[in-house]
Amino acid sequence: MTQAPPEALTNEGQPLTNLPNWRTFFSFSTDHKVIGLQYIVTSFFFFLVAGIFAMIMRGELITPEPDLVDRTVYNALFTMHGSIMLFGWTFPVLAGFANYLVPLMIGARDMAFPRLNAIAFWMVPVFGSLLILSFLAPGGPAQSGWWSYPPVSIQNPAGVLLNGEFLWLVSVALSGVSSILGAVNIVTTIVRMRCPGMGWFKTPAFVWTVLAAQIIQLFGLPALTAGAVMLLFDLTVGTTFFDASQGGSPVLYQHFFWFYSHPAVYVMILPVFGFFSELFPVYARKPLFGYKVVVVSSMIIVVLSAVVWVHHMFASGTPPWMRMLFMFSTMLISVPTGIKVFAWVATLWGGKLRLDTPMLFAMGGLINFVFAGITGIMLASVPVDIHVNNTYFVVGHFHYVIYGAIVFGIYGAVYHWFPKMTGKMYYEGLGKLHFWLTMIGTTLNFLPMHPVGLMGMPRRVASYDPEFAFWNVIASIGGFILGMSTIPFLLNMIASWINGDRAPANPWRAIGLEWLVPSPPEHENFEELPIVIAEPYGYGKSEPLTENLGG
Repeated sequence: MTQAPPEALTNEGQPLTNLPNWRTFFSFSTDHKVIGLQYIVTSFFFFLVAGIFAMIMRGELITPEPDLVDRTVYNALFTMHGSIMLFGWTFPVLAGFANYLVPLMIGARDMAFPRLNAIAFWMVPVFGSLLILSFLAPGGPAQSGWWSYPPVSIQNPAGVLLNGEFLWLVSVALSGVSSILGAVNIVTTIVRMRCPGMGWFKTPAFVWTVLAAQIIQLFGLPALTAGAVMLLFDLTVGTTFFDASQGGSPVLYQHFFWFYSHPAVYVMILPVFGFFSELFPVYARKPLFGYKVVVVSSMIIVVLSAVVWVHHMFASGTPPWMRMLFMFSTMLISVPTGIKVFAWVATLWGGKLRLDTPMLFAMGGLINFVFAGITGIMLASVPVDIHVNNTYFVVGHFHYVIYGAIVFGIYGAVYHWFPKMTGKMYYEGLGKLHFWLTMIGTTLNFLPMHPVGLMGMPRRVASYDPEFAFWNVIASIGGFILGMSTIPFLLNMIASWINGDRAPANPWRAIGLEWLVPSPPEHENFEELPIVIAEPYGYGKSEPLTENLGG
């Protein structure tokens, strides 16, 4: 039993032979690391586009009158903002981290199906471009929101192929196919390609959360994809699945949509839970508290996620027994989630905290997530949900989950693994500036949505009663600060990648197989597969993590 040699833990004296360059992102590579970077960089482009749409919307909402854009344009803006943020940004960027990190973390040389992996990625720029084109379609942009509820979404003017709803539905269907292909690949890789000695309870927490998220994709995503295809048929070939005037059921579409789209929140948040579980032990210099309970709770979330979707439909005429059932199941899912929160707090408690940029974003994301969880429990209650249905309270809760927790976690992961991906160190000062601008902007933007929602301001409107103006001004200022916060981030990433200081292979003194190879890793990661002989997160323990580590 031997520990990895010291020279395996440093880049000093070694040329950066595998440093990615701009040509990397235009190649049809089957290397999981290249595909991971392609996902991440492509998704950040869509993130910026959707962010610009959001700033235009906040510019409109800074005054009660609709004086910046036409109402039709505003409807198209919020449709595109939500659609691109989810299908073009959040799902692909998390797929990118899964692609890059999972094989390294489990001691594999690549994904199980490398060519399928590349095909799944190259569908992203295709359906992402269709999403943007749906905003510019001559027949009119998609205006029915990222949920595309009928009957609004099946009102089709002349020119079907040039209609925004048609392009939107095609892009969502392609997104579903891409995600299903990726899920098959990732689940197979985790189940079949873990290195010798890596039993299930020696597998990193991030890998567990990715597995849990992709299982949800496999079982839930076909429902959304089928609903999108059926809606496309209603729009184009005259079927009446969801046309109430012809005997169809619009509520049926809502069941198709939410059967996947609420579990989709767990598809997005579970990998972020994995980020938290990886980052907190590193920057607190303590083992992850309750590792086995934390990873098992991820699988409990998978099971419970299948029985919560109807809480989005409490105001849709659901019978009382169904409301009670889904109120209970929605509240119940907070239990495994709460277990994780307590474990992270216990990990931080008494630790030797290092407040580097990744840790700041992880802690900020945890704080925001706790607040989002509190408002989520409120929305799980039938009386509260009906009272605030279709108000800005729901918007505030949703954005605290999506931006306050998920985007914060993604930013923390970007900074943490940036040295591994590029071989360079980012600029800490710019990173902390980015964090504080993001934290302030998030609070000012989304916190006011809760009181204004309780006051009764409806969402999806370009104009509103002047009594809501105060809170909207604050929210708009926060939105502009969030837009500004991306500037130091982009400067940091680009300048560091081009001219940053050389990074050690393990700058954070982290424990994990990905940190036991040079940064960036070579093409097939490991010359000789490692053999895992210790449990993960063993800070302060004397036994080595692996033996027989090649390279």
